[in-house]
Amino acid sequence: MKVIRLNQVKSSSGGKTAAFFDVQTPDGIILKGFRIVNGSNGLFISSPDEKGKDGKYYETVILPKEMKNTLQKAALEELKKTQK
Repeated sequence: MKVIRLNQVKSSSGGKTAAFFDVQTPDGIILKGFRIVNGSNGLFISSPDEKGKDGKYYETVILPKEMKNTLQKAALEELKKTQK
């Protein structure tokens, strides 16, 4: 999987989202709406989600832990490249 688009968020309101990015699988499938979030323990990725009827947010893309770790590493490296 590779990051094909990354847009940094420049927020003066103090939001936690640092960037949005899209991913392309080796089969050419594009998954949109991933986020890089600045949490209390540092940066991490968040899968796309949508709000349910009960007001809670639910992930629409579920990744295995190993794949999520690989994607997080690639996304954070891409973010560092854009910050230079």
